Amino acid sequence: MINLEKGQRVSLEVRKFTVGLGWDTNQSDTGCDFDLDASVFILGADKKLLADEYFVFYNNLKSPDESVIHTGDNLTGAGDGDDESILINLDKIDSRAEDIRIVVTIHKASERKQNFGQVHNSFVRIYNTDTKEEILKYELEEDFSIETSVEFGRIYKRNGEWKFEAVGIGDKQGLEGYLTKYN
Repeated sequence: MINLEKGQRVSLEVRKFTVGLGWDTNQSDTGCDFDLDASVFILGADKKLLADEYFVFYNNLKSPDESVIHTGDNLTGAGDGDDESILINLDKIDSRAEDIRIVVTIHKASERKQNFGQVHNSFVRIYNTDTKEEILKYELEEDFSIETSVEFGRIYKRNGEWKFEAVGIGDKQGLEGYLTKYN
């Protein structure tokens, strides 16, 4: 298993794997629970969504080619381990796909006065879906005190080979910012 640092890239030896995302939240003094949501953007060479259906999230749990399947929304993040999981099968992915962005956003962050500075123990990990063997893990250690969304990582194709990059970049525009960027 490889522990990654921000910006580090590794080749993916497996083509069928699960992306597990996890986090813990501080007790909120806003009186509202945190609801973090994992989303996946499947992009072409132009860094834009292949089509709207290639935006996989809690209201669209699978891509049209079924290469990316979100296992469902966790509304609380309670407990240990992965809070949300995404199954990826690169053997099924649309041939136009070049880049898969993995983003986590805080639902209703502005309304609830929440940000990633109130989130800790955040990680993204990739493990073999069949054997459950963990392949890599990236733990976000930055203090995102004003950001309401974070791009955890990306899976991208370079010279016919799929790789993973630990991104760890926050944004203040939430999910809407990514939708604008990738549409």
